[in-house]
Amino acid sequence: MIALIQRVSAASVAVDNQIIGEIGAGLLVLLGVEKEDDDQKARRLCDKVLGYRVFGDENDKMNLNVHQAGGSVLVVSQFTLAADTRKGMRPSFSGGAVPAEAERLYNVFSDCCRASGITTASGRFAANMQVSLVNDGPVTFWLQV
Repeated sequence: MIALIQRVSAASVAVDNQIIGEIGAGLLVLLGVEKEDDDQKARRLCDKVLGYRVFGDENDKMNLNVHQAGGSVLVVSQFTLAADTRKGMRPSFSGGAVPAEAERLYNVFSDCCRASGITTASGRFAANMQVSLVNDGPVTFWLQV
């Protein structure tokens, strides 16, 4: 399971020109689910994302996680993160989980974020979404379990 996280000042996701999820300061999480992923990996990645220290403390050092910084999380499914791009000029998606399992694990991850007490918004699985964000820094990390 892969999470591309971006520290944001604001982020939103829209479907059919309707905003379905938005946050202020916090983390935009683009989530990719791979074939071998399971509930345990989803929860471990959730814990890692929420605990990852990417927000500045009083000395402007990255020592605070999203909860400590008072931020929110926007989770957006992105199957293209599971692409194999090592050969050729077209990505292979054979490493991605089948859609039903990917959606289930996307929901496990999102529910884990909500259960932690973090305000969590989300996109719509398998929809054509438009994601808007103001990357703060820019700060972007690739996390994988």
